[in-house]
Amino acid sequence: MTIQPTTHAAFALPLSSPDPSPRSEVRSGLAPLRRELFARALRLSHSRARADDLVQETMLRALRFEHQFQGGTNLRAWLWQVLMRVFLTQCRSQQRERRAFERLACDPCAWSQRDDAPMVCELPAKTAAALANLPANYREAVTLVDLDQRTYRDAAECAGVPVGTIMSRVHRARKRLAASLVAGPSLAA
Repeated sequence: MTIQPTTHAAFALPLSSPDPSPRSEVRSGLAPLRRELFARALRLSHSRARADDLVQETMLRALRFEHQFQGGTNLRAWLWQVLMRVFLTQCRSQQRERRAFERLACDPCAWSQRDDAPMVCELPAKTAAALANLPANYREAVTLVDLDQRTYRDAAECAGVPVGTIMSRVHRARKRLAASLVAGPSLAA
């Protein structure tokens, strides 16, 4: 008895027809949109070198995450969103670096110390009064997240409540603080 090789349609790939997948759409659309991406990156960064870096990183991320692109949708808008995310990520990274350098400029040994202690900051009198007028749970949440610069998860652990509760309290506290600072101290309570 001889066994005949079988062919399965699922394993057969057409060699001549173009691939209509989102992957090929991203790959074929990157080159024509490069100039537009560069122009947008230049408007964001105000530097040709930084714009080149932004476009390069955007194209790399687009290729890395091309499986997330939905075929048939607006590739230009998707790439602009990727560019904006890359730009914001780089801005945040530079901000963290700047804070670290400022800290090291004041204390050269700061890099070896733990960063558990919150940075001391002086609030303007009006802001401090508005913060003091908030209910205790709102004041604690906004202090942990905004003043101590903790993540929502860390703040939730410190307060002993779920992350969603901290997020809600911070949102409500910020709204009350904004209303209080615009209208005066009577609205904060």
